[in-house]
Amino acid sequence: MVTKQLTGSPEDADLARAGSLAREIFSNVANKWAFLIVEGLGDRTLRFSELRSEVEGISHKMLTQNLRMLERYGLIERTVYATVPPRVEYTLTEPGQALRATVDGMCGWTRRYFGHIEAARRRFDA
Repeated sequence: MVTKQLTGSPEDADLARAGSLAREIFSNVANKWAFLIVEGLGDRTLRFSELRSEVEGISHKMLTQNLRMLERYGLIERTVYATVPPRVEYTLTEPGQALRATVDGMCGWTRRYFGHIEAARRRFDA
């Protein structure tokens, strides 16, 4: 993954610009696995295996990649304990908690309109 560097220009924060850093961040953070990880963490601190259980269907590789990306963007904090075997825990940071409000809204929207969307899909597919 090639990452752009922030130059401090207003264009960097412009989601409408194809080459903006903001669009890259949006694209990486707004994926199903990242949303499900943020939702799974909630207000808790979880170990890798606990988080994998929370996010049903995610592979070890996808969980690792998304946790690294979320940590890089400062949305989760990874704490490593010097034990044998090493214990690693993940928790949402303040910006991660703010993103969680958006994720919770998306989850609520999905639950609220699930029946409507399913009916529309059946009509469209008929």
